[in-house]
Amino acid sequence: MLMTLLEEHLRKESDTMMRDNVRFRAIGNVWELPPAVRDVVRETEEMTRKNDGLCLQLALSYGGRADIVEACRIIAKKAAAGGLRPEDINDSVFAMHLQTQGIPDPDLLIRTSGEKRVSNFLLWQIAYAELYMTEVLWPDFSKEHLLEAVADFTERERRFGLTKEQLAMAAG
Repeated sequence: MLMTLLEEHLRKESDTMMRDNVRFRAIGNVWELPPAVRDVVRETEEMTRKNDGLCLQLALSYGGRADIVEACRIIAKKAAAGGLRPEDINDSVFAMHLQTQGIPDPDLLIRTSGEKRVSNFLLWQIAYAELYMTEVLWPDFSKEHLLEAVADFTERERRFGLTKEQLAMAAG
């Protein structure tokens, strides 16, 4: 039933995505989806490929660990074939091999339903994301709840792994 809803929703919203300049991307094991859903996902990605506004990224059958393992496999194959020197592998090179390549890392991860874990979601990408946990269930999460989360986020000091002292020194 969920897959049918996804298929119907993507078909219904594709014109809106084009009008609003939204680029749609799906990450995860999309090939495992039913053929009709997989087809509409790929059609929507292709249709919106040149849009350069908001990027709507939908995780379908996605796991952060699997994403990291697959990136390692690709990098290892390139290194074994001589196309990449091990000493050239760094954060940037690694990130280029994740399914989210070309998409900025999230600044804020909102976790609904009172859960206090990231649940294998974007494990590499959320390294410096701010986490916001709420008891509100996802279907009930409204615009007002989103505004609360953003307001909370704007009150935080973003240090990206630095101490307050290191941040002050870097600022000059």
